[in-house]
Amino acid sequence: MTTRVIIVDDQAMVRAGFAALLAAQADIDVVGEAPDGARGVELSRRTHPDVVLMDVRMPEMDGLEAARRLLSPPTGGADAGAAGEHRPRVLMLTTFDVDDYVYEALRAGASGFLLKDAPPADLIAAVRVVAAGDALLAPSVTRRLIADFARQRPVARRKPALRLKALTERETEVLVLVARGQSNTEIAGTLVLAEQTVKTHVSRVLTKLDLRDRAQAVVFAYESGLVAPGE
Repeated sequence: MTTRVIIVDDQAMVRAGFAALLAAQADIDVVGEAPDGARGVELSRRTHPDVVLMDVRMPEMDGLEAARRLLSPPTGGADAGAAGEHRPRVLMLTTFDVDDYVYEALRAGASGFLLKDAPPADLIAAVRVVAAGDALLAPSVTRRLIADFARQRPVARRKPALRLKALTERETEVLVLVARGQSNTEIAGTLVLAEQTVKTHVSRVLTKLDLRDRAQAVVFAYESGLVAPGE
């Protein structure tokens, strides 16, 4: 299957470079580019891509607001009609100095983020991973991002903590390790389990907590108080 991608970034050279790299792949089709979030949302609703590469900081409308508009469930009215039922996967593009916008984008449902200076092979792999339904999390950067944001702007502990009661002890252990940035392979090593068993536990955690992917699981773990910044 071919993965349809659009690129939303205010820098023309960045868009051109990413487009050339991705279009050279037999399984990826770049179906459009946009210079800001507003036009990115419009383009996405018109072209129905599988993956949106979304810059965090842009004029007119930043990547955070654009991600919210693309990923929020339809609420009725003309705007919902334009969105239809199609909701792409959003991969945020950012610099090494990760800012708060990315955390908010993960809360909104983005499937992860990619550093703009990542090697070309990482960009290609990221699109494939996200298109396949997984979340792309660079573990060390993810831990720093979530922990720093949670430390600076603590959230009220409300219903998320109650939802944890639905998990078994083992599932809770797995969620903690996911929140700390460990991959399935690393979790398997830590808990002395088969990797397939870990995948099953992760899948059950997402289902029980009604989470879209690992990115939202990380955010949930912090917001529920299961994992605290600095641990």
